Amino acid sequence: MSLFFITFFTLYGLLHLYAFLKAKAALSLNVQQSILMVIFMAVMTFAPAIIRYLERFGLEFLARTMSHIGYLWMGILVLFFSLAVCIDMYRLVIYLSHFMVSRDITSLYPSGKVSFFLPLLFALVTAGYGLFEAQNIRLEHITVKNSRMPQETDRFRIVQISDVHLGLIVRESRLKRILAKVQEAGPDLLVCTGDLVDGQINNLEGLSEMLQSIQPAYGKFAITGNHEFYAGLHQALDFIRKAGFTILRGQAVEVNGFVTLAGVDDPTGSQFNNYTGDTEQEVLSGLDHEKFTILLKHRPLIDKNSLGMFDLQLSGHTHKGQIFPFNLLTKLYYPKHAGYVSLPNSSHLYISRGSGTWGPPIRFLSPPEVTVIDLVREEE
Repeated sequence: MSLFFITFFTLYGLLHLYAFLKAKAALSLNVQQSILMVIFMAVMTFAPAIIRYLERFGLEFLARTMSHIGYLWMGILVLFFSLAVCIDMYRLVIYLSHFMVSRDITSLYPSGKVSFFLPLLFALVTAGYGLFEAQNIRLEHITVKNSRMPQETDRFRIVQISDVHLGLIVRESRLKRILAKVQEAGPDLLVCTGDLVDGQINNLEGLSEMLQSIQPAYGKFAITGNHEFYAGLHQALDFIRKAGFTILRGQAVEVNGFVTLAGVDDPTGSQFNNYTGDTEQEVLSGLDHEKFTILLKHRPLIDKNSLGMFDLQLSGHTHKGQIFPFNLLTKLYYPKHAGYVSLPNSSHLYISRGSGTWGPPIRFLSPPEVTVIDLVREEE
């Protein structure tokens, strides 16, 4: 088992232990009730692994059922913890202050029941809202001025989808909503900046046909994200091609007379010995920079040596945390984790919040998006 999985299950197990101790104190659980709760929490702790084994053995119905239960529980647990730990920190401050002030402040000390039920109520209400927010896909519009557009072209519209995570949870109904937004935008060009699929790729044929129905005039292009490698690269690429996308793996292509599209593999590929094509700098250095250059790169990381060699980088990966307060954590690792950013040397970056969900089927303060990028002519 890799260090990542050991770390994940250790931390996730500690979250369950924290919630169990809170529940036991607030509800005064007896031995039998405690045992039942421990069994439930143990199953939920290892639910992500159980789901993958069910998938592997072809038990799709059980895997999908377990996914909805296990990942929704994960979201509720994270939301519970985010408020419960704040209350515990407040309780600690009150407790320590008790020794430093002369008057009695114990009335400010929240009870064990309040410390459990308030976060539980918050988690349940927020998760309920988060289920709705995850379905409420928004069109995000940005306009980029370009002096290199031909006189006869007033606008060139690019639509970006990212981090859809098609699999056990994100299925036909969610994809239908995403594609409805894409069709509403009316793209000249459609790009996917990674993680179109998630986990094992079984029984997705109908989904590829749905994606195939979108046929922009200048085509559809995609790159790999980390989940394409986790899912099994060969199967993932086969699905993406069936969906009608041209995959750019360390490659560039001219899509019309004034736009060049370059795409690189996610670095996860190096762990699987599947990183292919030229490196980012090799691809960009060989391009005609008289044309507007768009770099498709899953992670919103900027190579300083590439600045000035692309006009616009389109990325995803972060989901903007997906569930508050995870956006605070993603911002620590990716200082630029959502939205439009101006970079040195006339380069720019746009980071999508993602169109789907990973893990918990909920979003909170990070709604999903389909991005509309309009290239318009800038008069010199």
